[in-house]
Amino acid sequence: MDISVQKRFDAVSSSKTFRNIRRRFDLENKSVLDIGCTSGEFLTHFGPGSVGLTIIPEESDNGRQLELDVRVANIEDDDFILEEKFDVIFANNIFEHMQLPHNFLIKIKSFLKPKGLLILGVPCIPTLSPLMRLNKFRGALASLHINFFTRATLIKTVEYAGWKVEEARGFRFLNKMIDYLLNPIYPHFYVVARPDNEFRYSEKRMKELKGYKKHE
Repeated sequence: MDISVQKRFDAVSSSKTFRNIRRRFDLENKSVLDIGCTSGEFLTHFGPGSVGLTIIPEESDNGRQLELDVRVANIEDDDFILEEKFDVIFANNIFEHMQLPHNFLIKIKSFLKPKGLLILGVPCIPTLSPLMRLNKFRGALASLHINFFTRATLIKTVEYAGWKVEEARGFRFLNKMIDYLLNPIYPHFYVVARPDNEFRYSEKRMKELKGYKKHE
């Protein structure tokens, strides 16, 4: 395996944040759909039946060398299908690149088992905006990104796509209270959510959608 790829695997294995997430949600014993999995550095820590998706064939080859189920696919393609259902959907550092983030949040519900969980990791503009002057906090504004979030707007984006948000924090600490106290300075958040089966668009939104259809 290429040295740069091996470094990514090593970084994930030694990540305190990812270790906290794995333990909190018992991911080593869950089937996980890892969307935007690159070469499988997160996928290798998930349970039996886990699948990774990447749009880069070389990354799929890297994962398959480690006997990981890494598939070449773009989940935003209209013809994308997936027969399996999973305990957890894990998507880290991919949401900010999505052409249609709302559609993505709607689509992925069909890939979850009943009571399934979404873990969505996204770089965010910190509440204390002057921190953006520091290199560590500029990731949210990377030139490759086309969507930009604060913690608050990220939560609303997820909720308004029909999800119940259970947590939205950095997971630097297992203790929720310590973690939430540090929210104002975190540059990256993980939103943990489950499908809201009672969600309905507002009446005004429904009228808008009817208007769109009339002009198709």
